[in-house]
Parts: sequence; C-alpha cells; structure tokens
Amino acid sequence: MARTTDSDLAPHELRVLVAVTDTGGFSAAAEILGVTQSAVSHSVRGSERKIGTVLFERSRAGARPTPAGEKAVAHARRILRLLDVLAAEARDAARSGPAEGPLRIAAFRSAALHLLPPVLQPLRARYPGIEPRVRIVRETGRGTAGEVADGKADIAIATLGGTVPLPPGLMASVLFEEPYALVHAAGHAAPRTLPLVDWAENCGSYTRAWWAAQDWIPEASVEAEDDGAVLSLVSGGHGMAIMPALSLVGAPDSVRITDLGPERPTRQVGYVTTPELAGSVAVRAFVRELRAAAPRWAHS
Repeated sequence: MARTTDSDLAPHELRVLVAVTDTGGFSAAAEILGVTQSAVSHSVRGSERKIGTVLFERSRAGARPTPAGEKAVAHARRILRLLDVLAAEARDAARSGPAEGPLRIAAFRSAALHLLPPVLQPLRARYPGIEPRVRIVRETGRGTAGEVADGKADIAIATLGGTVPLPPGLMASVLFEEPYALVHAAGHAAPRTLPLVDWAENCGSYTRAWWAAQDWIPEASVEAEDDGAVLSLVSGGHGMAIMPALSLVGAPDSVRITDLGPERPTRQVGYVTTPELAGSVAVRAFVRELRAAAPRWAHS
C-alpha cells in the first residue's frame, strides 16, 4: 500500500492555501477557517517547505501568491473539488440515488444568457439534486477556460480554436460553429459606411484573417464594455457592428441583421473541463444537455 510522505500536502493545508489567496491575508484566512493566525502561518510555512519554494509574498497589506503560489493554489482548488466529488458520488452510489451537489459553470455573457437556460431547465428536471452555479467571465485572456484551470469552475462554456492555447491539463470539445453577422440600425441605406462599434471580447483570432481582408471595415470609433452595450449603441444609430449569433438573440426591431455571405466568419463554441471531472455524473449530465441544445446554434 502506498504511504504518504513528509512532502505530501494534506487537504487541510490545501484549504489554507486557498483561503489565504481568496482573502488576501493570514488573519482573514484564519477567521474564515476558524483557526488562529499562527496556525495559518505555520501551515503555509510547512507547505512552502514541502514544495520547496515561497508561495506567498508577505507585506503589511497582506499576502499575495507568487507565480509558484498561483500554480499551487490552482492545483489545490482542483484537488479539493475532486475530494468533494469523490465523497458525493460515493454517497450517491451507496444509496443508489440521483446525483447531488454543486456544479460550478463558467460562461461568457451571451452563452450564459442564451445557451445555458435551455440547458439548465432539463438538467434540473432530470437531476434535481444537482445545483448549477453559474459565473459569468469575460472571454478575454485565459477567459472561461482559465476558471477551470484555476479550479474555480468544473466546466466552462468557451470559445475554442483561437490563438490563446488551452491551459495545460484540460480537455475541450466543440459544440457548434457560431456565425457572425453585420448589425446596423434599421432603415439606414448604406450601413457599411457607418462607424464601427466593438468590444474587447469580439473578433479575436477567430475572425482576424477575414476582418483584415475587409477594406470597408474601419477602426472602431466606439469601444463598448460588452455585447449588450454594443447592441444598444447600434440600435440608437451610433454605428454598425459585426457580432456573433448568440449576442444577437432578442435583438430589438430597431436593428437589422445582415448576413455576411458564404465566407462569413465563425467562431467555435464548446466546453472545457478537466479529465478527472469529465467522468463525474454532474458534468456528464450537463454535457448531454449541452449537446442536445447545440444544433440550434450550428453554422449552416
């Protein structure tokens, strides 16, 4: 039988690392864990000794994870989540009952608004014990996939196939290709002459080659916070936009959506999870509902 060694971190040590990161200090972590500050400090020093590097930068302002600490805490979150899943699924198997417990989902805004509702409804009906917890994350930088990599989500709805690589240790699967369209105020005779309204999450690597070949698209004159703000500005006659299909669900009658033709750009929308959680009952059930809902969004 395998035995633990002096270099192994125990679950309580992992919880301390996560608590210090989440609260930004040893005292605050001690308060939420119900222990003394010295116990937290001792635990962190012990973890640093076992790992062989400094995990937190200490200062009067608190404690901030070093790059090594960020890696360690990301793994700690994922390990603690697996321990939770282990216990929950073992209990479910023992009583032959349905799956229970939280399912942490990260999604970008338009997916959370329009893709998730028809997925969560049948999921709750079939698995009333599963508790979906949705977190909306901007799809920039590491985006929703980063939430899974950092142990903050069990599964993420993400845009795939871009230039930002998938964080190591994760698995992904494409659900559908989402087309882009030209959006402009209704009644404008020459919408392609309007100023461009854009936002940071839009038109990244998925559309870059197509975008560069369109000499009629100007530099963005208005940068909005999100796709909802873009649609509002377009509706008010402040410019045109090139937007993906999920962002255009429920667009007001004051805007017109124009197809960009057979060469129109698309982006891949899919899910990201860890190989370990992919086999859990909750994630498998969620993926089944995702795949059932995906065809309505498929690029044709």
